[in-house]
Amino acid sequence: MTTTHESQAIEVEVLEIDGAVPLAKPESARDSQTRQPWQNWQGRVRQLDSRWWPLWVVLGVIAVVLLLTVGVFLGIIFLIFSILRGFIRALIG
Repeated sequence: MTTTHESQAIEVEVLEIDGAVPLAKPESARDSQTRQPWQNWQGRVRQLDSRWWPLWVVLGVIAVVLLLTVGVFLGIIFLIFSILRGFIRALIG
């Protein structure tokens, strides 16, 4: 039965050598490599990739146009109801 180098390694934690704190554990580098791909996106999600700015501009323009269209539509409906309410009040008295 053969054992690998990794299974033969003895894990120890060095707190201090001659009054100096040792460098970071090499496990952290190995741990970052074994992370899932979606966990590596955490820093990238907060930044927009500059190659995609035309898409974001187009989507932003579409969103603004849709919001303005809905606003104008609601304004027209409110204006029509206001006019109708004024006519009804004038007729009733």
